[in-house]
Amino acid sequence: MAQADRAAAPADGAVGRGADASGGGAGLRRGRGWSLGRDDRGRSGWRRGWILALLAVLTAALLAFHSEVPNSVGNLGSLLETFLPWAGLAVPVLLLLALWRRSASALVALLLPTVVWLNLFGGLLTDKGSGKGDFTVLTHNVAAANGDVSGTVKLLNDSGAQIVALQELAGKPLRSYESGLAGTYPFHVVQNTVGLWSKFPISEVAVVDIRMGWTRAFRAQVTTPQGPVAVYVAHLPSVRVKSEGGFTAERRDVSAQALGDAVQAEPLKKVLLLGDLNGTMNDRSLAPVTSQMRSAQGAAGDGFGFSWPASLPMARIDQILSKGGLKPTDSWVLGADGSDHRAVAAAYRYQ
Repeated sequence: MAQADRAAAPADGAVGRGADASGGGAGLRRGRGWSLGRDDRGRSGWRRGWILALLAVLTAALLAFHSEVPNSVGNLGSLLETFLPWAGLAVPVLLLLALWRRSASALVALLLPTVVWLNLFGGLLTDKGSGKGDFTVLTHNVAAANGDVSGTVKLLNDSGAQIVALQELAGKPLRSYESGLAGTYPFHVVQNTVGLWSKFPISEVAVVDIRMGWTRAFRAQVTTPQGPVAVYVAHLPSVRVKSEGGFTAERRDVSAQALGDAVQAEPLKKVLLLGDLNGTMNDRSLAPVTSQMRSAQGAAGDGFGFSWPASLPMARIDQILSKGGLKPTDSWVLGADGSDHRAVAAAYRYQ
């Protein structure tokens, strides 16, 4: 009986070797994990994911040559430039797909849009503030449909700004702003739907014709303790994205040219422009203004400083710009209130 059992049973060594060989092989196959090695079809990591690599190169080209995208068809160039920083989101999406495909070619190609994006916007990711300035300015599109005017008044009074520009003023809310801000800002002027409040005297107010048919921009002289400053308050025409017309910005572009001409002709050396320009610093159509002025956010801010829409800011269309002997030392975005825009502020030092 013992002999039969021994004859029927396989040798212990054979069992061990067989199990090790089978299990070990499967273990090796399962343990290979993620790698750029060959796939089941024998393709190396360099031969996989060519479409992803092409998309990465196209993203880099779009970022690097955004100014070449024409405005002749639906103002596509300006639309792209309005949201240009967000084009960088293609990089992490393509990165995940490249890792899933285990594509070496796509991973290398993704270096291109990464470098281009950092070259364009990397400087905005650091805090460039240089301390307290001599005075602070603020601009805010308070929204005609603001459902919390008293909250906006409190935000403005608590802001610490010496000069405040407001847009979309009308009717009963305007009277609330005038009465609510009077204690903090003894000087103010309102021209149609745009206004200026100041702790310093305001004089020499003049409407700026931005080719709209009604007043949405003016120029005033604010006499600060360090001398006069020309302050322009503007609300350029709104832009729309329409299926039949694309990015309709023609009226805004005409107004930007007129505003740029007025700023260029300004006789004072120290100039501020505060307002809702309905466009970003990247938008080529605002070049008549932005080419001759410096953005406070770009020079002294921390991050992109997006101001619109207030619930989930995706673009900075509310601008504080300067030229002449004014150095921005800080720039920031205030918290949400009853408007669909966020207020933006900046500190300046005289040079």
